[in-house]
Amino acid sequence: MALKQRFELVDKTVHDLKGFDCGKPEMNRFLTQHAVKHGKLGLSSTFVLTEDAASPSKLPVVYYTLCSATVTRQSLPKTQSLPAYPVPVVLLARLAVDTNYQRQRLGEKSLVYALRHAVKLCDSGLPAYGLMLDVLGQDALRFYQQFDMFECFADNPMRLFVSMDTLRNV
Repeated sequence: MALKQRFELVDKTVHDLKGFDCGKPEMNRFLTQHAVKHGKLGLSSTFVLTEDAASPSKLPVVYYTLCSATVTRQSLPKTQSLPAYPVPVVLLARLAVDTNYQRQRLGEKSLVYALRHAVKLCDSGLPAYGLMLDVLGQDALRFYQQFDMFECFADNPMRLFVSMDTLRNV
């Protein structure tokens, strides 16, 4: 099945959210029960990539969620000459691929798309020193480590960081 060329903002009236299954119940639950609500509240934005089908209800095959967050200077992998108050970052809160599309490098391509999206947000005026993500398990940690740009937070090896400068130069 062919896929759309672009991610779209999640919309439960258009996307078949209940048909998505990445094999992780908490990730499925977020998409079906919280993604749209969090978007309306201004807490986060979730984007889906769907099959390029003519059906009115499109099945997401991958999704990612971005939001704003802050971190302390001391928790960053390399303490720069940053202010003592919380440092703004973009949080890649979720990234999941439907089980029917796993092992096809769609996760890698979607991560690159999400990282570029974060850079565009910064370049459009959202202040952020970098991007962070929380790793939910060892499989996910191995996935992110293959990109060789993420560094572990000083106080949490399951939280990763990459600076916006690094992302702009990739």
